[in-house]
Amino acid sequence: MHTARINLRLQKIVTVIAVALFIIKIIAWYLTRSVAVLTDALESTVNVTAGFISLFGLYIAGKPRDANHPYGHGKAEFLSAAIEGALMMIAGVFIIYESIHHFIYPRELKKLDFGILLIAVTAIINYIAGGYCIKTGKQNNSLALVASGKHLQSDTWSTLGIIAGLALIWFTHLQWIDSTIAIGFSFFIIYTGYRIVRSSVAGIMDEADKALLQRMVALLNANRRVNWIDLHNLRIIKYGNVLHMDCHLTVPWYLNVKEAHAEMDALSLLIQKEFGESVELFIHADACLDFSCNICQKMECTVRQHTFEKRIDWTIDNISRNTRHMA
Repeated sequence: MHTARINLRLQKIVTVIAVALFIIKIIAWYLTRSVAVLTDALESTVNVTAGFISLFGLYIAGKPRDANHPYGHGKAEFLSAAIEGALMMIAGVFIIYESIHHFIYPRELKKLDFGILLIAVTAIINYIAGGYCIKTGKQNNSLALVASGKHLQSDTWSTLGIIAGLALIWFTHLQWIDSTIAIGFSFFIIYTGYRIVRSSVAGIMDEADKALLQRMVALLNANRRVNWIDLHNLRIIKYGNVLHMDCHLTVPWYLNVKEAHAEMDALSLLIQKEFGESVELFIHADACLDFSCNICQKMECTVRQHTFEKRIDWTIDNISRNTRHMA
């Protein structure tokens, strides 16, 4: 809940910033009449809309679990991020339309120096705010904040390109550069929106996060205990800022309930230390069987039935299967 409050508070700040920058860019467009600046302003319109959507999504995601939502409300973040990405793509298409219209019916650009100064200020603010959102979002496992941060930083890069284009127009007086820049950056906006939608849909569909699984596998291999004979059927599902993980842990059959739980507690502590307290683990303990001896590294075992042959290094592939490992 503390993490959810941090995410929500930061999203409120981002939304206020988005509104302020949108006003500045509208002023810059009014002064210059540049379609490239209009491109930037339209993307800020998406920033404002997406900011409120993300704010609502984080509010829902931060609500505690209840009888109707036993896993919490974290999926709301995926929905808000998907809407934000879709809005970016729609804005990109509209910018292309406006740019083509400007090619056909060109308008004289004015006061480019003031326009450049105003949107340069917005670029600096966007980059700083976006970087902080991405950093906090990754720390708190918040896709909505990461999406907002990427959106803000993509806005920064497009703004810098637009500044460079306006400066070129200022020196060369070639008006067609304005529309060319707008079309170029509209494709960048569409691509960024597509990536956000893609990651959101993956989260909604519980698609395996390969990077997260690889990090988990590396952690388990590096800190493997002698009583952790085998680990399989590992699954990780993300609900907002909470990771739900379940797996089967094979331990020596002669451990009593207390000793087996001590091994499971050690595994839980290791994962929570690495991924934070917002991790829910469900570990099922399996007793070793005779074919487990060949991969068991507990050399002082007094009931061993077969000689040790080799250690099975865990990988994303073999640790995810619902079958016990054997030599």
